Amino acid sequence: MNERPADFKHIVRVANVDLPGEEPLAFALINIKGIGYNFAHAICNAATLSKDVTVGNLSNEQILLLNKVVENPFQHGIPAWMCNHKKDYETGESKHLLTGTLTFVVENDLKRLKRLKTLRGVRHIKGLTVRGQRTRSNFRKNKGKVVGVQKKAAAPGSAEAAKGGEKKETKKPEGKKGGK
Repeated sequence: MNERPADFKHIVRVANVDLPGEEPLAFALINIKGIGYNFAHAICNAATLSKDVTVGNLSNEQILLLNKVVENPFQHGIPAWMCNHKKDYETGESKHLLTGTLTFVVENDLKRLKRLKTLRGVRHIKGLTVRGQRTRSNFRKNKGKVVGVQKKAAAPGSAEAAKGGEKKETKKPEGKKGGK
């Protein structure tokens, strides 16, 4: 089996998220909401850490450096075009949001779009696609359950079902009697 050093950490806390100590650094960072594959690699490069090192083998100083880079990525050389929230509505700044803050800001942005009745907001309200995708053949979940073409089934207990599907002659109902 794999022998681990005595100071191996099974759980490492970065940006208030517990990362598993057995995973490589680049893949463990993806567990933080708001950090994707490319951004995790950029964080590793900015912190001058190998992306292949297991998280549990990092020293306390390296973990502190990693935390600083994750909290303030633009101060450590990560370009602004990699952020996940460009041009904030209130401040106009580009930010990189993580975990609960990301969820909160996205929900507030959607509420603002719905309140202003923008095209995107209205499509969110109606449950339609927002970014120009086709809806004729895809996204059936938004249109309800699809029922395929079904053959008419013979009613149970009818003469047709008893004879094995042979047609039985039936009388046509007569119209109104009376007339003259």
